[in-house]
Amino acid sequence: MEKTQEKANKEERKYPNAMEKVHKEERKYSDARGIVRIIATDIPGSTTIQCGLTKIKGVSWSISNAVCHILGIAETKKMHELTETDIEKITNFLKSPSIPSFLMNRRNDLGTGLNKHLIKTDLDLQKEFDVRNMKKIRSYKGWRHALGQPVRGQRTKSHFRKGRAMGVQKAKPQPATSPKTKAKAKEGKGK
Repeated sequence: MEKTQEKANKEERKYPNAMEKVHKEERKYSDARGIVRIIATDIPGSTTIQCGLTKIKGVSWSISNAVCHILGIAETKKMHELTETDIEKITNFLKSPSIPSFLMNRRNDLGTGLNKHLIKTDLDLQKEFDVRNMKKIRSYKGWRHALGQPVRGQRTKSHFRKGRAMGVQKAKPQPATSPKTKAKAKEGKGK
């Protein structure tokens, strides 16, 4: 213990500004926001912007990359380094993105025919409406959804068995009979 203390004192004498530098680094991270909130999603402040934006439902890596390039934000920058104006820019961009149509998650919408990009609850609701519509028009996919079976053509022999009785069931044990009742049963048959 004393040796390590002596070693630290020698280091301080050799490099007097080194300890100040360490303390400044500690203060920098302690003052940083631990969690950044964008569009009702909590994102850890220690993640990079490109990785952090993918935590928002409906934002893929390609959308995240497009946001960084179009808004001119460095992808390797940490989330806690964002200013309030940067967060506002990102929020506004994600609500109405100006990106190529091949990046959007709702191309040629059935109702409107427009290209849209949906995020968070809008995406959940639209997916639910689509499934309901498939059930209503009684398409094959709608039937599969209604039955709780896989929709995309997977085999069902060995998978998707949850919730059903499988295999051979054991016969229920019969109540034990005494030898006297067996003898009476034989006598009754002989008459």
